[in-house]
Amino acid sequence: MNSIQPMARIKGGVHEQQPHESGHKHVSGSAEYIDDMPEPADTLHAYLGLSQRAHADILSIDFEAVRACAGVIGVLTADDIPGHNDVSPAGKHDDPVFAVGKVEFHGQPMFAVIAETRQIARNAAAKVKVEYRDLDHAIDVLDAEKAGYPLVIDPLKLERGDIAEGLAKATNRLSGEMRIGGQDHFYLEGHIAFAMPGEDDEVTVYSSTQHPSETQHMVGHVLGVPANAVTVNVRRMGGGFGGKETQANLFAAVAAVAAKKYKRAVKIRPDRDDDMVATGKRHDFHVAYELGFDDDGRIAAVDATFSARCGFSADLSGPVTDRALFHADNCYFYPNVRLRSRPLKTNTVSNTAFRGFGGPQGMVGGERMIEDIAYALGKDPLEIRKANFYGGTGRNVTPYHQTVEDNIIPQIVAELEASSDYAARREAVLAFNRGSRIIKCGIALTPVKFGISFTKTEYNQAGALVHVYSDGSIHLNHGGTEMGQGLYTKVAQVVADEFQVDLDRVKVTATTTAKVPNTSATAASSGSDLNGMAAANAAQQIKARLVDFAAEHYAVARNEVFFEPNTVRVGNRLIPFADFIRTAYGARVQLSAAGFYKTPKIHWNRAEGRGRPFYYFAYGASVSEVSIDTLTGEYQVDRTDILHDVGKSLNPALDLGQVEGAFVQGMGWLTTEELWWDAKGRLRTHAPSTYKIPLASDRPRQFNVELATWSVNREETIRRSKAVGEPPFMLAISVLEAISMAVASVAGYRIAPRLDAPATPERVLMAVERLRAARSGK
Repeated sequence: MNSIQPMARIKGGVHEQQPHESGHKHVSGSAEYIDDMPEPADTLHAYLGLSQRAHADILSIDFEAVRACAGVIGVLTADDIPGHNDVSPAGKHDDPVFAVGKVEFHGQPMFAVIAETRQIARNAAAKVKVEYRDLDHAIDVLDAEKAGYPLVIDPLKLERGDIAEGLAKATNRLSGEMRIGGQDHFYLEGHIAFAMPGEDDEVTVYSSTQHPSETQHMVGHVLGVPANAVTVNVRRMGGGFGGKETQANLFAAVAAVAAKKYKRAVKIRPDRDDDMVATGKRHDFHVAYELGFDDDGRIAAVDATFSARCGFSADLSGPVTDRALFHADNCYFYPNVRLRSRPLKTNTVSNTAFRGFGGPQGMVGGERMIEDIAYALGKDPLEIRKANFYGGTGRNVTPYHQTVEDNIIPQIVAELEASSDYAARREAVLAFNRGSRIIKCGIALTPVKFGISFTKTEYNQAGALVHVYSDGSIHLNHGGTEMGQGLYTKVAQVVADEFQVDLDRVKVTATTTAKVPNTSATAASSGSDLNGMAAANAAQQIKARLVDFAAEHYAVARNEVFFEPNTVRVGNRLIPFADFIRTAYGARVQLSAAGFYKTPKIHWNRAEGRGRPFYYFAYGASVSEVSIDTLTGEYQVDRTDILHDVGKSLNPALDLGQVEGAFVQGMGWLTTEELWWDAKGRLRTHAPSTYKIPLASDRPRQFNVELATWSVNREETIRRSKAVGEPPFMLAISVLEAISMAVASVAGYRIAPRLDAPATPERVLMAVERLRAARSGK
């Protein structure tokens, strides 16, 4: 044992670039998703029947033709639900599995057909005959407000300082408004659930969900059984982005009810069209604001209202609209501020979580205010941004009264400004626009400050289970879900680092409510923060026992026991890790532990609008350069430079991928992805043919992405890393701002273009024509 020498370092520890644990399976097609699972004999298939009215009383439903179809086993309605006809995550009991008596949006589930094959169920569902009595409906958020529609949940107000005095004393004032569009999640894998009935009241559900514990709770709620009767398993999802945080519950519940009723396995998977019609999206917002500022562009007061189209039920609209207000300041200090949310009910699908969770909408609103000030004063918007950055004492308190203690945005922006050669490129853009009549260019540098933690404090906890087997291999299970972002890889790296063994010794198994209970959603960019710390805690418990064992067994002091690369140093002995574990097993040392973690320091009083809802902030900045065709409104992104803060990265390769992907997805939201409902409340952009997500050809022609390698999280996060899932999404605001500059050039940069989002070619063209008309006085 004494003759071996330790390796210099383990393979695959933290802070190293490691491939995604399923990356090779993704590219080869061998990664198993729910629809790839072998189906038991006699598996049934469910398909939803959707409302064909936006708002109507249901006078009658005739299922005779449905039941007459060969292969149809039955039809599920609300009457077949043994527990509660409700999957509302907000506890307002306003989100039924199946509509009863009334439908409140076009595409609302009314029933489910259960059949021998999916195609039979789908075809049969279309044969239903429904008699409706139409009611007035409101689709747009402003129309709902005019019609007196209620708020789906209590609004939030954030206030600090004296807004009336701040506006009154300001040298300059302006007001404006902006529409910010929604976004469909458009995952590669849509919603799906596969339920298998068990003994007595038990059921096992394979669900594409970001929140297995909530899905477990909802299935139990609908079945009328306790949580211990329901097991929810999730190995991987083909994308989530927030859309599977609550929306997966409906499909899991339908599959489970059918499985228990017919005592056979049941799968449900809607077509892409029906998936888009029946499931929630990013909230679209209307922002109205009034600003006071001085001649240098420094803000004196902000009074803004953020109204959101929430859909027919509350879902997560409360916390989403709250987070919009939390991020309306972005990186800027508002001396006097009042921000109000208006989460309005509409006759549309209930909107839900989406990457950024309201933060992007709030941040776009805040950046629009900065842009307005810049055009009003004839200055570079970057100059206005820097003038308003959070600073030292007296200029470091947010509208929700949290002190910004970790502000690195000035350094991030200064470094990116220099590395991207922003100043010279802006001068080149101005010169180009002076000499070009048709093609106009724009460039913008925008910053990001994003708060990390669930604003619902109880969600900031996580559990993990670690087993060390007698051969030295390690089994890891935690409450986080893998949706392509690399969470399993990162947490496995943490465990490998704790034990100082190569990464290939650690196997991560499918997330399941049967192993780690009461978990939070993998959302709010908290997956690595929470689950990494919980897994580390479990590993540390086992290590502590092993140290005690080694000290006693080998008669050394505890401080003479060290875990080194693939070995354990005990005094002057070097013992291979597997041999050491085998010896510990023989001595009956417990080699399993349940880890736990809860985020410290955070607290939030919503009624008072103050507290510390965020443990820390993640920062970043991007410079984008675009060119537009003023005759058609078409544009391209010529170059983007990004510098993003992930603290001390757990895995730089995965983090770079998250930054790049988030930016492109954000760019799609702000430029091409337009949701459109017709006058009857029908979503008409419900397929790839009508809804344009970014393609590979839409990415910036030059795309330079760097991590701020000098950044280290000042808070005690897992290995001093920072969250990376959501913050880089908002880096794409630089594209919208660059397009605005290109449009503004047609009027000599004297008029704020005030582009609504998404800035589709049609909107760009209309803005160009509007500014040309204003310039000529027409």
